[in-house]
Amino acid sequence: MPEEVLFETENTQSRTDVAQYLRTVADKLESGEPITLSAGSQSVTLDPPTRPVFEVKAERETSSSGRSELSIEFELEWKEGEDGRDGSLEIE
Repeated sequence: MPEEVLFETENTQSRTDVAQYLRTVADKLESGEPITLSAGSQSVTLDPPTRPVFEVKAERETSSSGRSELSIEFELEWKEGEDGRDGSLEIE
């Protein structure tokens, strides 16, 4: 299935700023409001269902020079028109 990128941005931010951004997303999810992502001239509004698939991934990517880059990725996924499935996850 081909992928269409609707929005993408990447920049360096403080941990405090990242936490505030994630809190805003969490508040929108909890209240059932749509989430609008915007940066520069890009903008997209998405309305996740009540039960989206939530994926958490921690990765280490090593370049050919041997340097490693670590990442934590949080992803919400759903099929358009569907409300999701059951599952559980704990973050400590």
